[in-house]
Amino acid sequence: MVENALLVSIANNKKQFLVRAEGELHTDVGIVNLEALKALGFGSTVSTHLGYEFKVLEPRSPDYFSHLKRTGAPMMPKDIGIIVAYTGLNKEDVVLDAGTGSGITAIFLGNIAKHVISYEINPDFAKRATENVKQVGLTNVDIIEGDILEITSEIEFNVVTLDLHDISKAIHVVKDCLAPGGFIASFSPFYEQVFEARNALKSFTQIKTFEGIEREIQFGKRGTRPATRVGHTGFVTIARA
Repeated sequence: MVENALLVSIANNKKQFLVRAEGELHTDVGIVNLEALKALGFGSTVSTHLGYEFKVLEPRSPDYFSHLKRTGAPMMPKDIGIIVAYTGLNKEDVVLDAGTGSGITAIFLGNIAKHVISYEINPDFAKRATENVKQVGLTNVDIIEGDILEITSEIEFNVVTLDLHDISKAIHVVKDCLAPGGFIASFSPFYEQVFEARNALKSFTQIKTFEGIEREIQFGKRGTRPATRVGHTGFVTIARA
């Protein structure tokens, strides 16, 4: 039974809606009875009252990134991908995440890891993240409203992800929560934060810092070329205990 779905217009695939199978969706091409989704399967179609069709797709993490409500600038998928690739994150891992924001990173990680515990000091951000996680339907992601610098946990974490300002203080606190051989991955928008992170991680091994540059290729009537949008968002520093 469909609970969450991505509706993609068959006439114009850029028109997309992330929905739950309840109530109605009002669009510029008519109204969709979302209750009808419960009787459908992914890959089927649903029509508005005006006869316009939408394909019913199962949402994936990039869809949640694009459509969930945000409280700020989340870590980009390309940066999350670096963390997943270089920590070897897997279905047996327990993850500590700090600087939850809208919960986007926690949701990406929660679709892979066994359990994710995410700390957010801002009450409004924590509320939004909790609502987003609930909308996605993940039961293995816990959003905690609190300061990561005050964490008291007996859990050993395989991976720790940090996206916050006081990076060096956070590293000194969370490194004691790491399982042997565990990883800390920090996201920093500026070089100065990278220097702070690497200094705080100097007792670790395999310290690496990455800048992931991404440029989409544009296809148009005049020709094909890389998009002019700058692909830099920040730096990811990863170290192993």
